[in-house]
Amino acid sequence: MAELALDTIPGELLAPVRNLVVHVEDFPDEDTEKEMELESPFDLLGLYRGVDMTRQSVADVRSGPDMIFLYRRPILDYWCETGEELPAIVRHVLIHEIGHHFGFSDEDMERIEAME
Repeated sequence: MAELALDTIPGELLAPVRNLVVHVEDFPDEDTEKEMELESPFDLLGLYRGVDMTRQSVADVRSGPDMIFLYRRPILDYWCETGEELPAIVRHVLIHEIGHHFGFSDEDMERIEAME
């Protein structure tokens, strides 16, 4: 489902994100929970890990790929609570996390998500 959702995201959004890796895990790990100060592991649907464009430099050596984590159980819980279509939720989380790579506002991400 994550791969299908990724295929629907506009190419201009994905092109500058090199070596993007999408991980699907049940929940955020303990370190992430502490770092994000989560009250519950269900509080986080996804997470972008990487160097956002506002902090990149041509002199920097990249230590690894940009990564997006999708947290399966919180996404499924959100789906059950809201009744939204599951593929739409996954797509929304992906766009939101990719947007963090660019420093986009929530409004920018909503506009991009609305593109078909």
